[in-house]
Amino acid sequence: MTCSLSKFKNTVLLFLFALTSCANQSKCKQQSGSNYNEDTTPINAEELAVGAAQTAAYFPLLKGKSIAVVANQTSVIFKENGYTHLIDSLLSHSITIKKVFAPEHGFRGKVDAGKKVQDGIDAKTGLPIISLYGANKKPTKKQLQDIDVVLFDIQDVGVRFYTYIATLQLVMEACAENDIPLIILDRPNPNAHYVDGPTMEKQHTSFLGMTTIPLVYGMTIGEYAQMINEEGWLNTKEKATVTIVPVKNWKRTSSYHLPIRPSPNLPNDVAINLYPSLGLFEGTNINAGRGTEFQFQRYGASFLDSIQYNFSYTPISNFGAKYPKEQNKKCYGVDLSIAPKMSSISLRWLLDAYKNAVKPDVFFLTEGFTKHAGTAILQKQIEAGFTENEIRATWQKDIGHFLKIREKYLFTSYNP
Repeated sequence: MTCSLSKFKNTVLLFLFALTSCANQSKCKQQSGSNYNEDTTPINAEELAVGAAQTAAYFPLLKGKSIAVVANQTSVIFKENGYTHLIDSLLSHSITIKKVFAPEHGFRGKVDAGKKVQDGIDAKTGLPIISLYGANKKPTKKQLQDIDVVLFDIQDVGVRFYTYIATLQLVMEACAENDIPLIILDRPNPNAHYVDGPTMEKQHTSFLGMTTIPLVYGMTIGEYAQMINEEGWLNTKEKATVTIVPVKNWKRTSSYHLPIRPSPNLPNDVAINLYPSLGLFEGTNINAGRGTEFQFQRYGASFLDSIQYNFSYTPISNFGAKYPKEQNKKCYGVDLSIAPKMSSISLRWLLDAYKNAVKPDVFFLTEGFTKHAGTAILQKQIEAGFTENEIRATWQKDIGHFLKIREKYLFTSYNP
């Protein structure tokens, strides 16, 4: 079952070869014996296609198998006039789906952050939906006993405390323990153009960070899976048997627009780009836009100095945040909805809010902040009055070490 790095990379290369050789749709039909490409529109040499769109590469691996799909609202195949959900595509090709595993926010992506996701039945397809954010976060042996292959397809945003990569890691562990192959349909990472932030310390491992990587790690979910598998970061004796279907015609430095919210409180490109910086407010009593239509594009609190700010807003209960911080209170803070694109984490806003907190003793939610930062040191540095440059300097050694590890697992087709 152990899969060497060379074998792993060869598998990816084989898929890239298959995609090139099947660029002509009619040839793919003749070679496969089935019309595996009818869900997708023709792709020219300049057009990006996510892993899910590369149906010729993975449909043959699913035919005649009982599969489980790890998916949510982002698991779609884009077309000229919209998109087809991966589940619908598989069912239309008579592929046997036994169940769907749902991550945080649920299969339809509507559950509030941190709220348990319930098991259920999908109203449209009648498929069983098994929660991986409820009674268990890792598929159990019983839940996998009738499964031949697991298919994983979820849009990530490249931030360590965004829980989809934790779900991926636990799914990989479960597949390794139960000798079930895993197919990962890769997607671009909208924050893949940089690596930055504090590196998680092992003693602070949680579902908000399961590996010792920087806060922003600059990898797609497929590349990350390869890294944790080959570096021995899975909590298993064996590695997972993993096949990755890569993205076609995408570069790490390219901008990538997410037409579907990856979660309820990341509504647009600005929020996704600011999330690594403003997400640290999740470990404080500061509101980061939840309860407004500008989630992760503003911050504020009723206990920030009103004289220092000319911007204010009032969070209310809404989609994705039934009980936002500072609900129904006038919050004083900063509007970042037109902020320029970030290529690093900024601590400026966190330091600004702490400096202008009328009640600094209620600023941090220490346990939550430590889990988000991945270290207890950052809070101490802020409380001690460190500047942003002084704090950033303490990250560099660990970032340099990570970059050397990361380099081994980057798909060359994604590089500029």
